[in-house]
Amino acid sequence: MADIKGILFDKDGTLVDFNATWLGVADFMAMDASEGDRWKADRLLAAAGFDFANKRFKPDSIFASGTNLDVVELWFPRLSNEDQMLAVARFNEITSVQGSAMAVALPGIVDTLTALHRKSYRLGVATNDSTSGAEKTLVTLGVAQLFDAAYGYDAVANPKPAPDTIQAFSDLTGLKPAEIAMVGDNRHDLEMARAGGCGLAAGVLSGTGTRESLAGIADVVLDSVADLPDFLSARVRETI
Repeated sequence: MADIKGILFDKDGTLVDFNATWLGVADFMAMDASEGDRWKADRLLAAAGFDFANKRFKPDSIFASGTNLDVVELWFPRLSNEDQMLAVARFNEITSVQGSAMAVALPGIVDTLTALHRKSYRLGVATNDSTSGAEKTLVTLGVAQLFDAAYGYDAVANPKPAPDTIQAFSDLTGLKPAEIAMVGDNRHDLEMARAGGCGLAAGVLSGTGTRESLAGIADVVLDSVADLPDFLSARVRETI
């Protein structure tokens, strides 16, 4: 096994508490899309994967793992290309401003990222949110200085689960994909890790994914990113 020297993190559900951060934002988006019609907004939320009984988004649903373009295509399937891009721009604005401003870090995340940075790991974010939203979120959490880069769906030709972000981070850092770990709470994250040849595909249970949905494709499933430093240390000892 190659030594892991760089780590790409998914954002929502991995670094950020997905439901605490995004339920209000998703509702705002749905109400905006339905022009204030509560019944229509609820139907849009359900279509995007919101489980009203449990008040959370389902694993691997459009809103949990898709892009704003995916949401627009789902909610407005008959828009012209021009109107579709306008709708995406509107949602990008909402998620970039509100999503980042309302970001709630998962327990232990800031300390964990600081510890990994001190150990000289190169850190990046790979999200299907916009790049602007990702960068602003890192500032909100007070950890932007720890990261080499943040890649949104609009920073690469093909977003997750395509391997483009792995290659971009590899090019930036000079690390081989086998020296990079991908950490995320959805199958899209782990599928990208596999497609990009990552040395480690780590699932976390802090977001919308479940052990059942992640175990089949992950090298390891951890409770949260807070468990990652100990896991990596143990992995290094096993190779010595």
